[in-house]
Amino acid sequence: MTQNAESCYLPFSLILPVYNEEQAIAQTLDQLHQTLKAEGCVYEIIAVNDGSTDGTGKILRTRVDTVLVEHDVNRGYGAALKTGIRRARHPLIVITDADGTYPNERIPELVSLAASADMVVGARVGATVRYPTLRRIPKWFLVRFAEWISHSRIPDLNSGMRVFRKDVVERFLNILPDTFSFTTTITLAMLINHYKVRYEPIDFHHRVGQSKIKPIRDTLRFIQLILRVGVYFSPLRVFLPISMVFFVGFLITLSQDVFIRRDLTERTLILLVTATQIGMFALLADMIDKRT
Repeated sequence: MTQNAESCYLPFSLILPVYNEEQAIAQTLDQLHQTLKAEGCVYEIIAVNDGSTDGTGKILRTRVDTVLVEHDVNRGYGAALKTGIRRARHPLIVITDADGTYPNERIPELVSLAASADMVVGARVGATVRYPTLRRIPKWFLVRFAEWISHSRIPDLNSGMRVFRKDVVERFLNILPDTFSFTTTITLAMLINHYKVRYEPIDFHHRVGQSKIKPIRDTLRFIQLILRVGVYFSPLRVFLPISMVFFVGFLITLSQDVFIRRDLTERTLILLVTATQIGMFALLADMIDKRT
């Protein structure tokens, strides 16, 4: 038993969302059980077969060491995680992927860190992490925007390897999406609500099989998601800058009216009214958010 064995005195449920992973799922499960048993962990593995159309379901049904939950149709990554979370019997939840991209041997270490945090995120900033340029550029802008919304530094916004308390994530189940945006949403929700989130650097390997990520579509969804979560939890950070843009426009046109036109124009009044209305809306939304 290694030096991390003491971490596994914290019982946990490991949720494994699975969709068309017949090439990797058996190896992933074997590695997980081997690692966790070697560390003396108290755990269960819940594999959620999210409507796979290949041989994944057949493989999973032969595993007596894994709890299997099946969706009749593909409902999405987030939906699979939510199904597993509701089924989990331990107070601590671990999530990872079925494709072998995450260093699952680090799970006991992340579990040990969860003793002093509400969520521990395996941040993909290790030496072997490689992202395609098509994903790296929009990801950089999204992370900067998310950091501004949450007032927090975010080394990895949507890592799929993390540990969190079940009772905390259950607070947000009604707003967590059924798509790959699940991890982005729970990150922002916990940061904005001042839960303690810890980031631990990990490596990220090449996946087995074909990726389910579609860069353009998922980037647009991430933008929509971050705006929605920002409006939900931090409306002042979203609406006040917009109000200030209109107010600056008002000041510019007002100065033109006073010093050039020598008349108060409708454009100036419209900009003032718009800035005021958006500002009042932001304050009202923030008041409602604080009350609820």
